[in-house]
Amino acid sequence: MPRRPKVLVVIPARGGSQRIPHKNIRKFLGRPLIAYAIQQALSWPPTSRLIVDTDSPVIAAVARRYGAEVPWLRPAALATNRSSVNDALLYLLQRLRQEQNYRPDYVLLLQTTSPLREITDLQQCWRLMQRTKADTVLTIAPTHPRLYYLDQKQNIILGNGSERQSTNIQEWRPAYILNGCFVYIFNVRKFLQQKIIIMKNTKAVICDRWRSVDLDTPEDWALAELLYKNRRRLARRIAAMKL
Repeated sequence: MPRRPKVLVVIPARGGSQRIPHKNIRKFLGRPLIAYAIQQALSWPPTSRLIVDTDSPVIAAVARRYGAEVPWLRPAALATNRSSVNDALLYLLQRLRQEQNYRPDYVLLLQTTSPLREITDLQQCWRLMQRTKADTVLTIAPTHPRLYYLDQKQNIILGNGSERQSTNIQEWRPAYILNGCFVYIFNVRKFLQQKIIIMKNTKAVICDRWRSVDLDTPEDWALAELLYKNRRRLARRIAAMKL
């Protein structure tokens, strides 16, 4: 029988959230936000090992209480507002290899800030990874196909087409955004070579736009709680409207 791939789930949880203080352990509908990601990872069958990567002893204690490993705290130099997730993952993988001789085949990266993520999102990404042998599989959400930005003089500029094009969005090429780091799965060997998560051979799974809330502001948080409480009813209603 072929060897079962070793899938390491990593949940990054830096302690210094500014817009929503103590975000990762703040109560989201009665439970610490990080608990949702931990329990989801533990219920996903391919998970071989689950590590919360944090610089905070308080977050570490909560994570362990819900069943995650925290083998050490992330160094402060890798836990600033400008720190790169790539660098933190490289550090984690190197230390696991050196101190524990642990070499996973894949890493599943789950952000705490996507509480509307479902197990089916993980399953779709994993199946696509297995079927296509991609370097990375991630999730995206539909967005408006006309992309605008502002220049230094506050002039609005269409960045991906011409104003002469039709305003009927169905005539534009579909556009997508990364949806708050719902899911990233990547091949560890390729990641160690390229040292970046979104690699040359990256494929995507499209997720529902209404579930793609990323908890960055208090407004996001309040909206996500409303959506989460009503998610089953919303899903049924949306499905019925497509018939």
